[in-house]
Amino acid sequence: MPRKLVEEAKSAAPPELKENFNRLVMVALEDFAARRRNQTFEEAMKQMGNDPEIRAQCQTIVREFADTEGDGLANGN
Repeated sequence: MPRKLVEEAKSAAPPELKENFNRLVMVALEDFAARRRNQTFEEAMKQMGNDPEIRAQCQTIVREFADTEGDGLANGN
């Protein structure tokens, strides 16, 4: 691993990780994996939102339940 990268990571790390390189790498990898999962999920949701069949199905569901939206709730809340 390039020394410059290691030094940059250590300088950006919170104090409790600066002297524990293994822990720093583990936290960085966990953060990377979490960001990738979120990115993958967001992309899947975006694709679903753009899918004409899914959009049509959502519109059908909204229409079917529109009459019951306020059932049992005062003032439409």
